[in-house]
Amino acid sequence: MSEPTDPVDLRGGEWLERNRARWDEVVPAHVAAPMYDRTALREGRGRFMTPMEEAELPGFAPDGWAGKRVLHLQCHFGLDTLVFAQRGAEVVGIDFSMPAVEEARRTAKELGLAERSRFVHANIYDARHALPDPGGFDVVYSTWGTIGWLPDVAEWARIIAWFLAPGGRLYFADGHPAALSLDDPESGEGRPELRYEYFPGTPLLFDDGADYADAELRAENSLTWEWSHPTAEVLTALLDAGLRLDFYHEHDVVPWAMFRSLVEKQPGLWSWPAERWLPLSFSLGATNP
Repeated sequence: MSEPTDPVDLRGGEWLERNRARWDEVVPAHVAAPMYDRTALREGRGRFMTPMEEAELPGFAPDGWAGKRVLHLQCHFGLDTLVFAQRGAEVVGIDFSMPAVEEARRTAKELGLAERSRFVHANIYDARHALPDPGGFDVVYSTWGTIGWLPDVAEWARIIAWFLAPGGRLYFADGHPAALSLDDPESGEGRPELRYEYFPGTPLLFDDGADYADAELRAENSLTWEWSHPTAEVLTALLDAGLRLDFYHEHDVVPWAMFRSLVEKQPGLWSWPAERWLPLSFSLGATNP
């Protein structure tokens, strides 16, 4: 791991190309991974990745998703995007990986959901140019492994506010930044240890080809750029963008094996083995007044 010192251009540069190359490479492995199993979706009973989403999202569409306009930022190859479409929403997914977008389009066509879904290839910071539809969405959705790849959450929040209709709402969930400041001990045994700075600073460069969805994969594009975004930074960015915070929830579960010491409490959901030492994830809702 190292830290670059040059300013980051949000719309291009090494950070974007390195990260995009990594995500382009892992798409085939993720499509095949059990974590992204599409059986339920193909059977017409698609579910979101975690029980938190299933519990919290109905409040965003109390009368059902039919006719709701949903924007999914950093959608990867679109499985959650297509859950919205399967439930009746008109949905747009945006991702910077062309292989992911192509896979999402193939899946939408396979499932007969192409008329209710659209997938756009774009860097999130170019989203307003790639999809010029201000105020066009009832819900913006962004979850799991998203903002850690972004250098600027203030601009991320402004983009969300720009796309939301009056009264529209954001749903966001991700790994908790306190947990993300930890890592497994170098000895390989025991509880996670403090490894990374919690507060934002320069980006972190990781040279590691390991993948969260495929334990056997060692990516050739191993160098990635990532950023720490504390909870206060995220909340302040959303408030400064003009959104109103509706709820903020912390959870002791996360949908990937974040640390070796975690145990799979239910399929696809990991937690601490005994004492709940600190939150592993969080979710929030916010409204464009």
